[in-house]
Amino acid sequence: QVQLVESGGGLVQAGTSLRLSCATSGIIFHDKVWAWYRQAPGKQRELVAHISNFDTTNYADSVKGRFTISRDNAKNAVYLQMNSLKPVDTAIYYCNSRPHVYVWGQGTQVTVSS
Repeated sequence: QVQLVESGGGLVQAGTSLRLSCATSGIIFHDKVWAWYRQAPGKQRELVAHISNFDTTNYADSVKGRFTISRDNAKNAVYLQMNSLKPVDTAIYYCNSRPHVYVWGQGTQVTVSS
């Protein structure tokens, strides 16, 4: 079955960096668009970034210039390098494909203190 497992979150101070990983299994990975989403307490889940099967990327305005999404088709994995973190980046981060979404994983918590 499809499984999405996010990791790499943690508690960090503003201005520092984190690298999130998304391990996938049970799907054909390489031909899909993959994305990172986040959901902060009391807010809707939002799309953070996505990367196509031919490596084009797109980012939410709020993270553009700070975050970088990448993929490794050999490892069936998606990554999110997050630099210059801000307290407003605090959220649970999830990976998934789009526009079709699989069953959501548990996500990984990112907490940025000021």
